[in-house]
Amino acid sequence: MGVFTTSHEQVVYCHDRPSGLRAIIAIYSTALGPALGGTRFYPYASEDDALHDVLDLSRGMAYKNALAGLDLGGGKAVIWGDPDKDKSEALLRAYGRFVQSLGGRYYTACDVGTYVQDMDTVAKETRFVTGRSESHGGAGDSSVLTAYGVFQGMRAAAEHRWGSPTLAGRRVGIAGLGKVGKHLTKHLIDDGAAVVATDVSERAVEWVQSTYPQVDLVDGADKLVAADLDVYAPCALGGALNDETVAALRAKIVAGAANNQLAHPGVEKLLAERDVLYAPDYVVNSGGVIQVADEIDGFNFARAQQRAGRIFDTTREILQLAAAEGVPPAVAADRLAERRMADVGRLRTILL
Repeated sequence: MGVFTTSHEQVVYCHDRPSGLRAIIAIYSTALGPALGGTRFYPYASEDDALHDVLDLSRGMAYKNALAGLDLGGGKAVIWGDPDKDKSEALLRAYGRFVQSLGGRYYTACDVGTYVQDMDTVAKETRFVTGRSESHGGAGDSSVLTAYGVFQGMRAAAEHRWGSPTLAGRRVGIAGLGKVGKHLTKHLIDDGAAVVATDVSERAVEWVQSTYPQVDLVDGADKLVAADLDVYAPCALGGALNDETVAALRAKIVAGAANNQLAHPGVEKLLAERDVLYAPDYVVNSGGVIQVADEIDGFNFARAQQRAGRIFDTTREILQLAAAEGVPPAVAADRLAERRMADVGRLRTILL
């Protein structure tokens, strides 16, 4: 077992032998309210790997939720197993009972390996679940507002860099044409941008060729990074920004939907040294969590979209703070999130 971190409020191991459930729920902070974060179903190589992932992801959710303006803390869960082989109704419902046992300290939602239908099953055993299907009163596909938020963050970065909050006439490279990348493509084209894209999926490539034939396609992320771009949008796997990609990058802005884009601490400084403006991923991609969080009050798409639109203002504030304090935007974003958690969390000491 790896070294346990004391920065988390609570870490819960969940095991139900008959269904095969092996899960870990990590609550990083409830300073702003109940922890919210998705459930990742993944075949980790070891329990140590599962623990490391859930601790890291839950911390990230605390910062994301704080900057999204939500009165929610940060948490995450991982189910250790192969979702294609191990997922079952009994396993998901057993997991739901463990979530319920936390009494509302943690709200779960979809993540890698879990889908809205899975959340509908989990909800048979707990009311502390979001990201449900529309037929069950949920928000449905959260990629809609994820893409919208990324677009708003990109607009704020464009304003900071070029003085105008638009991508019109700019060349934007999208790495990954999944659900978020597809919606982002539409926003950019409607705004007057030229889009260059790549994806490993032939189906995704065929979709963009038939839907938006004006999109230029390149073979692989390496070629996209080195292309003549104004903005680079990583929308697939994490770790897209490392020493090699930053050295090859020609874009002046990085703003995308992928989680954990910085391959290691220090990449944000490399970007700054090359005069590349980085819109922190957990700021601009928070539209999805805003969408599923809205379910807690009874989902209203217009209200959720209005909240996601504020990603523009948050991104602008972070970029201005970074410039004023002479730090990378990722550092400024962390400071802003920590300030909100401290200032608002402190109010709980005032007893009612």
